[in-house]
Amino acid sequence: MTGAFLIWQSHAEQGPELPAAPKPQAYNASMLASNSLRAPEASPKSREERRFSRADKNKDGKIEAEELLGARRKAFAKLDSNGNGALSFEEWATKTIGKFQGADVNHDGVLTAAEYATTAPPPPKHPSCSCRRETTTVASADD
Repeated sequence: MTGAFLIWQSHAEQGPELPAAPKPQAYNASMLASNSLRAPEASPKSREERRFSRADKNKDGKIEAEELLGARRKAFAKLDSNGNGALSFEEWATKTIGKFQGADVNHDGVLTAAEYATTAPPPPKHPSCSCRRETTTVASADD
């Protein structure tokens, strides 16, 4: 039975043959140097456009006061220990002295390079983003 089926199938009508595959092109140096093989360039945003985009937290194309000042208000509130809405020198100095004392591990009144390194700001929340790298680099060069 199987043999009869195979013989019957071998006499079945053959469909049109598939066209032959195109021959591969040989690439030479002049073809590789042509503009047709280059990836399209992304249009770079200006520095100010990137800065604006970072400040526009809700990405609505506008910067509202809270978007711009929110982080500063939080930092200010941490320093304003008595909550009166104003920073006295003592409140500011307490934070600075506390940071120094926390870094001075051996309590000798001097910060070594290793101790001082612990006072660096935290790394950016978005490692692939360059938004904090520029400011961190500048701040560390001035210190």
